[in-house]
Amino acid sequence: MIRMARKKGKRANREVPAQNDGGELDAGIPAPALSHNHLLEGVVASVKTSRYLQILIGLTLIGFFLRFYNLGWNSLWLDEASTLGFARQSLTGIWESTAGGEFNPPLFYWLEHGMLFFGESEFVLRLLPALLGVLTIPVVYLIGKEFRDQNVGIIAAALLTFSPFHIYYSQEARAYAPMLFFFSLALLFYVSANRSNEVRSWVLFGVFSAIAFWMHFYAFVPIAILILHALVTSAGKIRSDVRSARNLAISIIAFIVASLPLLIVTVNLFLVRTSSAPTFGMQGLDVIYQTLLQVSGFSDLILVPFIILFLLGVAYTWREDRDGALLLIFMMVLPLAASLVLSSRMPMIPRYLIYLLPIYFVGIASSYPGLYALVRDRRAVYIAIAAAFLISTPFLATYYTTPQKNDWRGFSADLSGMTGEGDIIVVLPPYMAQPLDYYYSNATDGTIELGANTGEDLEAIRDRYPDRRAFYVVTWDILAVDPTGDALAWLDKNADFAGQRMGIYLFRSA
Repeated sequence: MIRMARKKGKRANREVPAQNDGGELDAGIPAPALSHNHLLEGVVASVKTSRYLQILIGLTLIGFFLRFYNLGWNSLWLDEASTLGFARQSLTGIWESTAGGEFNPPLFYWLEHGMLFFGESEFVLRLLPALLGVLTIPVVYLIGKEFRDQNVGIIAAALLTFSPFHIYYSQEARAYAPMLFFFSLALLFYVSANRSNEVRSWVLFGVFSAIAFWMHFYAFVPIAILILHALVTSAGKIRSDVRSARNLAISIIAFIVASLPLLIVTVNLFLVRTSSAPTFGMQGLDVIYQTLLQVSGFSDLILVPFIILFLLGVAYTWREDRDGALLLIFMMVLPLAASLVLSSRMPMIPRYLIYLLPIYFVGIASSYPGLYALVRDRRAVYIAIAAAFLISTPFLATYYTTPQKNDWRGFSADLSGMTGEGDIIVVLPPYMAQPLDYYYSNATDGTIELGANTGEDLEAIRDRYPDRRAFYVVTWDILAVDPTGDALAWLDKNADFAGQRMGIYLFRSA
């Protein structure tokens, strides 16, 4: 539980009471004696005598199954194919791409570059996010345990284990799940640092924050909010003795030193990103609604109870640990508010805010005293875990059998069956050739593959190849590069619709 300094009198040094004195699963079970000489035996004994460790191991194994099952089944979609394209570059080339305008940091691409040693299959490309997604489960347990107690930790871990949002992005060859893993470690050491004020914890907070930032630029937002929280909750002490901010300053320095080259690049990229209105993503209040909806499991039926439980968790925490309650409020409200403001100047998509999951689930789990008050039995923890599983079953029932991404694999097979030698394949927009070419070979089919963004581009291609049969491969991304709809209007007049597969549309020259 966070035990931060208070401003008023004797409250500054008081111990925050345990939230669930009667709900401890291990109550009455003697702790095993640990010996440095027989460390493995001590670990085994701990597992045998701790129901929390037993449940956590079970949840981690379940999480492994849910994140690795059918890992390579869905086709690569655009962003995953883009990951492969960057990973194929040299390590220096990846950094130069980021410095040159790629809106993703290089660390994930560097790691994927190493993974290509094992091949370029969908499974290999998604292996690292799936593995780090699994490892995030015990980290979230430790966050909840450090923040409050073991009951909160194990319920939060269960919520993450069965989280549809987390399962989905753990099975995607992008940096979201890896960033969440390292940010969760940063959050863990932040909570620990506020409790103990140990230099080691502050330094590790800074280091893991830097790694999360190297994974994804949007990690900077929650990192800045954690630093703001530390300044707000320790403002009284800092005013009376500025040296009390020494350890926090050390963590900030550690972050800056570890991420300095990227910080310089980020400033330039941010200016470019916000120089004009976004052509994709969500704007306004829809950003907040869609983010809360998706982190709650893509279900309106779950969204409202989850928000109520989170607010209850804040209320229960506020009674005993106001700094901890402020952490929950800051980490949920400020990122959503920042996203609302920024959405008019840069693309905002719920997956960018995946870092909300640990604090959201810890907040929900902190409402456990209400459940315990109703049940009056420590087995209420099992009820909460069972509920976490049950609310995810509608998602799990269809997730592994229904394609979740653009089916470029199936589309490419269909296209190969329709085209002949000398045909023209036009891809709109041109960068959609990345996922298409992962499965389709124009060299094998003897076709000519081109790209187009506008109706003018399409007209020029037709003039260049007036006697060739043309196939037009289109996704709704065309509106991001041609918001006027000029290309779609040209297709409507000059081509016939030939079918679609999971958001990929095919037109054929009239």
